[in-house]
Parts: sequence; C-alpha cells; structure tokens
Amino acid sequence: MTALRSEDWSVRPSFVPNGPTSPVALLADDAGLTQLAGIPPVAWQTPWSEISALELVRFAHSMALFATVAGVRYCWRHRELADFEDLRAVVLAHGGVVRLQRRRVGVAAVAAAVLVASFAGGIVAWLYHSGAHAELNDAKSVNLTLKDLPSGWYAANEAVLSYLVPPANQVFTSTTTTTPTNDTSFTKAATLFQTCLGVTDRADRVYGRAGQLPDYQVSSKILETNSLGGVELASTTQYYATATMVKKDTAEMSKPDFGKCFAVSSAALLLAGFGASAPSPSTATNWRPATFLKGWSRGGVVAFAIPDVTTNVHLVEVVITHGHYEVTLDALVASLTKTETLLAQLVDTLLGRMTSSSSQAV
Repeated sequence: MTALRSEDWSVRPSFVPNGPTSPVALLADDAGLTQLAGIPPVAWQTPWSEISALELVRFAHSMALFATVAGVRYCWRHRELADFEDLRAVVLAHGGVVRLQRRRVGVAAVAAAVLVASFAGGIVAWLYHSGAHAELNDAKSVNLTLKDLPSGWYAANEAVLSYLVPPANQVFTSTTTTTPTNDTSFTKAATLFQTCLGVTDRADRVYGRAGQLPDYQVSSKILETNSLGGVELASTTQYYATATMVKKDTAEMSKPDFGKCFAVSSAALLLAGFGASAPSPSTATNWRPATFLKGWSRGGVVAFAIPDVTTNVHLVEVVITHGHYEVTLDALVASLTKTETLLAQLVDTLLGRMTSSSSQAV
C-alpha cells in the first residue's frame, strides 16, 4: 500500500491525559496508523492488528475517522475532504467501513445533524425557485451574530458544538439530495427522543416519518466566550413553505416533556461524535426561558461529561416558532445559573427578528 500522510486533523480523546488533540497529522502504511499530534509533534504508532472497528464517515464538507485502540474509541475530525478518497482506500483495505452521514436538516431540532428535525446530508442542490431570495435572506438575518453579544465573544474555530450544529451559512434546501444510510447514531437519538416523549416514529415530526423539510435551513457561526465559566452557542433558522407546517410541529413540541427529551437526544448526537454514550433522560429537565416578547418557545437542559473534560457541561436546547419560522438555539455552558439571563435575552432577540420578518404567516 502506498504510504498516506494527511494533515490538519484533530482527535478526541487525547492519546494521553492532557495530551495534544490538534494539530494532528495521520500517516498510514502497511505497518499501521501513526498519529503526529501537537507542536512539536509527538508520535504514536499503532499496528493495524491492534486497531478495530475502523470507520470513515463523510459529511457534506468534512469527514471523521473512528477507530478503537486498547478499548478506547477515538475520533479524528477534518473540516475538509482533502485526502478522503485515499483514506477511504486505506480504511477499506483494513476491513473498515465507509459511509455518508446525513446531516439533520430538521433542527427543530438542533441541528441538524446536527441539525434539526430530521437528517439530510449529502450534496446541497443550490437551486432556488423564483422569488425565494427574500425568504432565504430573511432566514439568514434571523440568526445570531457577534453584534448580539457583549464584548469578549468571538467566532470559534474548534468548538464542541460543531459535532451538533451544521457549518455556518451553509444553506440546506428542500431540494437537498440525501443518500440512504444506516445511521445508527441518528436512529439511537430518534428512539431516545420518541421513547422519552411517548410518540411513535410514524407520528413524530421531529425525528420521525411525519417530519417535513423546510424550504431553507441555515445556521449561524458558533460563538464563544471564556466568561460566565465558558459558553458556546449557535442558532439555526428554518423557513417553511406554510405556517400550517410550523403549527403542526409546534403542536408536538408543546407536549409537556418536549424540552428535556429534545435536549437529551441532541446530547446523544453530540456525544456520538466522541464515541461516547448518550446521557439518561432522567438527567435532563425542561427549561422555559423568561422572555419579554410574546411568542412560543420551549427548552430543555441536560448535564453530561465530555471525554477529557474533568467537569460536567450543560447542553441547553431552545426551540422558538412563529409564522413560517422554526429557530433552534443551542448552547453549551459550564453553569446554567450564570448564563440563564443571557440565554433568555437571546431567545427574545431571535423571537423579535422572527416576528418582524417580511415573511409572515397568513
């Protein structure tokens, strides 16, 4: 086999406690897989005989490589598709699997893959019907930006929420093509959500077969601060063809435990990127943001541990609906108490933009 060297990866968890997780270069040859991590680089060489459950996952514009070594599940991620075909050949040659990951285009769900009420991945078909540009521009203008936040915030380059939220400003449309795949992480998250909420897959509009795709879905950048104990957040806006579609989604999401069920299923999707198990629904709670503006919103929060992070974090998921719009606010926080007021203010900001949009319900 021809030796392969691929640069600009990150890895989770680190190979040693508190070890480097980026930048990472992967080298593959007949002997095994070598990782060069950190600056200056530290090398770890692993024979193929010690690597199991090798899996390469391709997203729309990124990829992830999973492998189990000495009982630990590692995930290497690359934000581009450079070397995908060469790496694909390596994985297949050593008994691994290669698959396409559907991104959740339903965020009503966060994300789609992240993000969103249902997954839709693959290649985006940039085909807009006549007169739709105003609707798309409205959807983009709803999302959060740095101007909505105090000083000290910045756009994150490497964020945990990137395992959940679709790439910023990438537009998913109802014409986005999808490739059927045995997406076990999505299936597990969907089952977790449906069992928690008490809804069948046939009737479920968030993850299940009753869901409808939005005309447009677009996410903000992931925004981050080191204050408040540390926060990452992003928003995803979906525009639907009719207000009736949104009303039907809102009816399901008005069920008593929607917030906590959605939070725990979103956490399951996020943790799948680390090869970690989903938290229990018993660890999640509903969270209703206190807003000044009138409008529909429901939220939930769940605490869990991320590999290589010593303290638990809280994932906060809030869904806001109005007219033709469904917007999801995703936040990863160290302390809900410290960030509760800010998150409620951001829900107000999003709701205000949704209600003032030129695309209103009729």
